[in-house]
Amino acid sequence: MIFKKKNYLLMLLGLGLIAVGFLTMSGGGSDDPKVFNPAIFSFRRISLAPALVLLGFGVEIFAILYTDKEKES
Repeated sequence: MIFKKKNYLLMLLGLGLIAVGFLTMSGGGSDDPKVFNPAIFSFRRISLAPALVLLGFGVEIFAILYTDKEKES
């Protein structure tokens, strides 16, 4: 296998964070296109969700580059 078990677990964690971030961004639409819904500009959609997605991508990069220092020698 290319990666160790810990790498795969970290990748799953990162993928979960990305998924939660995108789910957090969803919603807030309006059924009527002529009616504006200000809920699309909430803190959850503007700040929290992109931060979760970026954190998930950071965890993914860390998971790919991570090597166990103890077992190399």
